[in-house]
Amino acid sequence: MYLDLNRANGRKLRLFKLKNKIWGNKNMKVDFSKRISKIKPMHAVGQPPFFGYGEKTFKYLEEANIPYSRLHDVSGGNRYVDIPNIFRNFDADENDPTSYDFAFTDWLLKCLMQVKCEPIYRLGITIENQKHIRKFNLDPPADFGKWARVCEHIIRHYNEGWANGFYYNIQYWEIWNEPDNSNEIEKNQMWEGTQKDYFELYTVTSKHLKECFGDKIKIGGYSSCGFYAAIGDDVPEEANCTPRFEYFIEFFNNFFNYIKQSKAPIDFFSWHSYASPYATGLMADWLDKMLIKYGYDIETQLNEWNTNPNRAEKGKSVASATTAAMILNFQNKKTDILCYYDAQLGISVYGGLFNSETLLPNCTYYVFKAFGELYTLGSQTFLDGLDKELYGVAATDGSKNAIMLSNISKGSKKIDLNLDSTYKVYLIDQNHFITESNLSAKEFILDTNQVVIIKNYYL
Repeated sequence: MYLDLNRANGRKLRLFKLKNKIWGNKNMKVDFSKRISKIKPMHAVGQPPFFGYGEKTFKYLEEANIPYSRLHDVSGGNRYVDIPNIFRNFDADENDPTSYDFAFTDWLLKCLMQVKCEPIYRLGITIENQKHIRKFNLDPPADFGKWARVCEHIIRHYNEGWANGFYYNIQYWEIWNEPDNSNEIEKNQMWEGTQKDYFELYTVTSKHLKECFGDKIKIGGYSSCGFYAAIGDDVPEEANCTPRFEYFIEFFNNFFNYIKQSKAPIDFFSWHSYASPYATGLMADWLDKMLIKYGYDIETQLNEWNTNPNRAEKGKSVASATTAAMILNFQNKKTDILCYYDAQLGISVYGGLFNSETLLPNCTYYVFKAFGELYTLGSQTFLDGLDKELYGVAATDGSKNAIMLSNISKGSKKIDLNLDSTYKVYLIDQNHFITESNLSAKEFILDTNQVVIIKNYYL
């Protein structure tokens, strides 16, 4: 698609100047020869795009170069991924292959591997949002040692060929999800044990799996609900010190005190956020400092996040722009992996990448596809002139260069860049899906809630 915006853009620029609506003239400088770091997998997702079965839409993962899909809350009823779905009778012999039901999870992982998307495998259960009606799997396992051995055999099935299995070399294995979900056990939709119950389960399981597999795999957890109570007065509209949010901090501190004393191994720490890009960045900074305080130099994953879990904003420019801002912001944080929640196709406020009626990608998906281009280029380069409402990343592979920008301010910004006419500007918003324009890459207006990718190559 090609969009002629020369005249329209010129009129807009004059109009905005007259009405004083341009929120700053951003003089930006890029230096593609100055490499800073690798482009990180900031565009991973939670759940693959399917309805519980059917593989046609998995192609969208490959087309966007999506590197990981975290397998938690996987749609499809009680057939996929969860320990109780694979090892259905906890009284069965965990050493007997016939005690396991791998069929549907085998299919799911095969589909992911075919599109070069590696699973981040959550060892645990799906959230039980209707636990007030009836709970199923929220109690701690009856035997922590046996549960750990079940996890061992699942890993052996997918990485070592056990029980007619595979050799996928899946790297990341996460022990449970959000055991800190509520400070009131009767309201906790993920864990009805005590804090200590979870700490012991983590310790027993992590030690056993490391004894079995060593550095062939990475073990982590615990998928914290987030650190909203830690961001303080910097973003008072998002800081929240409710007892539940304070409990998230308490749980975190108690967890690291416990595993440090018990010498439980941990390769990565995972956590979640549904706050703004800026507020979530403050949480990441807090987490980094706390890990240093406890003496841990480990990977971190923000492996469940969404800036717009709002049905009214799905497929809108505000959703794609704030999503892009989060991804671009975290390229410059210490965090190693981001997983957007999520890529499902169903009717959900969280499934923000696809239209649940047509099953086609919306503008937010194209943010992931655009960043996937930067990820493929490989190296982040110098880019100056950003702020907390204008996010950006520049990348190169040595010959192909690209810049991705997102404006989440309340007004348009005039962008001045030191680029020549070999660069073209592509738009992403609710009306443009990486749409080529003839805007000058050297000087153009970036509207509010608009994303661009500027590059010197053409796919």
